Amino acid sequence: MKVRVGGVALLVVVGSAISVPAIAASNSDDAPAPAAASVNMAAVVKAAQIDPRRPDTALTPGAKDGVLLVEKALDAKNLLAPSYVDGHFGSKTIDAYAAYQRRLGYTGLDASGLPGKTSLEKLGAGRFTVSGALSPGKRLTSHGATMNARTKAMLVKAEQLLGRTLTVTQGSYNPGGDPDSAGTHDGGGVLDLSVRDLSGEQRTKVVRTLRTVGFAAWLRNPSQGDWPYHIHAVAISDTDQSPAAQHQASDYYLGLNGLANKGKDDGPKVEKVTWEEYQRG
Repeated sequence: MKVRVGGVALLVVVGSAISVPAIAASNSDDAPAPAAASVNMAAVVKAAQIDPRRPDTALTPGAKDGVLLVEKALDAKNLLAPSYVDGHFGSKTIDAYAAYQRRLGYTGLDASGLPGKTSLEKLGAGRFTVSGALSPGKRLTSHGATMNARTKAMLVKAEQLLGRTLTVTQGSYNPGGDPDSAGTHDGGGVLDLSVRDLSGEQRTKVVRTLRTVGFAAWLRNPSQGDWPYHIHAVAISDTDQSPAAQHQASDYYLGLNGLANKGKDDGPKVEKVTWEEYQRG
């Protein structure tokens, strides 16, 4: 029937249903933007340590998506050939990332190819955001040696778990300090610890505890090199690591002893974790 409202005739239908197309609540301009791609820095750094030492092109678990985003960004800057955009952070990707760091003006250990937070964020500008950021913290003196804040926190936690104080015989950031160290102490995250007053059982317990909180650690003995018994510890995923220390962290993950002979890991078996993974439990 028809009714008049304000002089305008309207048709009102009674007793039947009329299907009316739904009207969108908002137009396309109001639709939410797709989520930005994200790179988990912790996963990418782990891959950057492990993958170059792998005997194959296997991928580090949990790192593929982030590594691919990094490699695509390096490819876009003509630093990495498309054939190496594969999710494997191998030596070609390390070289490309180091070239990118040099392009940013970094030199020396700051251009080792191991991603740092600032360079990773700059690489991702307009492409991806960075989550799971890592930082070695500031350099400081602790236990009579130079180290960074992250390494100190790891060492102190190990001491708390052991109920004893550990003696540091060589700290980090010590380029050329001990030629027998093969450059492992040139950057951050690496310590040598005295075992002089410890029994064999106690030495093993210290190595196990250091590994528990995120160090790649081994008991070194005189038959392996020109050194006394000591514990060598590398803080996994320390972004200040020297290339030699990066290789040792990788060897630890791959079940090796971190020495030039690439022998089998002779230390106690524990779940391999970073400091951040240990803190999360």
